[in-house]
Amino acid sequence: MDLLATVAHTFLTTPRLARAPIALYRRGLGFVFGERLLMLEHRGRVSGEPRQVVLEVVGHPSANVLVVASGFGPTAQWYQNLQHEPKCRVSIGWRRDSPALARMMDPDEARGVLARYQQEHPQAWKRLRSAIEQSIGRPVTELPLVELTKQWSPGRTTAMADD
Repeated sequence: MDLLATVAHTFLTTPRLARAPIALYRRGLGFVFGERLLMLEHRGRVSGEPRQVVLEVVGHPSANVLVVASGFGPTAQWYQNLQHEPKCRVSIGWRRDSPALARMMDPDEARGVLARYQQEHPQAWKRLRSAIEQSIGRPVTELPLVELTKQWSPGRTTAMADD
């Protein structure tokens, strides 16, 4: 068993650990994760309250588009919340609290993005896949992906105001 995957599994399945990066993003320190991770703020579909989750970026097809994976599948709370309300906010690198719009990718699109990710980041994919498989208890055959279209211009470092 891969030690890094075991550590990642522990991180993913221990709520206090899994939520720890959120505190860094809230304090403006999300840049320490570069552009490989982002903090997504979304609204609870029942409560309407703001919710946050930190996710790995698996695709960056253009300056204003990011792709993230739902490692726990379509039952992940953040995924279901975005299905209900696709307006969200993203913090990545030096950018904080920037408006974005979510779109659930169809399975064919998702397979293509994951294939590119596997090719471009083979070690990261190996660890991510292993950690997800340990966490969900079954092999990963497909992952739901979400495309986040950022609503700011590429050169900006601060969020644009909501309309």
